[in-house]
Amino acid sequence: MIQVNERTMGRRNERLRWQLASGLLKVFHLEQLTNRYSRRTVMAGFSLINGTLSIALVSFIALVTQEAFIFPSLGATAFILFHVPLAEPASPRNTFCGHLIGALMGLFSLHVFGLQDQASAFLHGVDLPRVGASALSLGLTGCLMVLFRVVHPPAGATALIVSLGLMPDPAQLPVLMAGVCLLLAHAYCMNRLSGIPYPVWSATKSTPSTGAVSSP
Repeated sequence: MIQVNERTMGRRNERLRWQLASGLLKVFHLEQLTNRYSRRTVMAGFSLINGTLSIALVSFIALVTQEAFIFPSLGATAFILFHVPLAEPASPRNTFCGHLIGALMGLFSLHVFGLQDQASAFLHGVDLPRVGASALSLGLTGCLMVLFRVVHPPAGATALIVSLGLMPDPAQLPVLMAGVCLLLAHAYCMNRLSGIPYPVWSATKSTPSTGAVSSP
């Protein structure tokens, strides 16, 4: 039964991804590409272009402002937002709250182990306090995301980014979250343009029947 349900959800998610890609092609009057190329080729091209545009947008704002709007875990978030847009982990609620929890737990772990003023692990190397901070940050992030039902897997990477010392300043938190919001705004516009009812905040209870994968 579990295998059947997984296959069914896989097919639904595949149809949803195709709706997203083909819907945007129609918006930009490029629907002839769906006849010229295979579905897999069109989907691969869509992932290439959309992933490039989403991260380029955030990176350009980081360039103009010279602030850390872009950070590694946004790459995984961007993929989820367009690969399974109606899944609960891809909802704005889960994405925003998940990254916020990850960043806060990273900062908390730095203070627990007295690393808030230390150089990052990539400059100073990994020692026992850094091991403790990274382990605690990830454990707490996973715990709180499950507890508050805001599971977003890339947030685990955000916790490590902070606890490893790459973004140790609490003043960077608003900028980090602004980067998340920019990515969510892009996902909302692109998904809605294609006709997919991407939620304004949280996934609806009917989401699983339209091809989403609900969190535990």
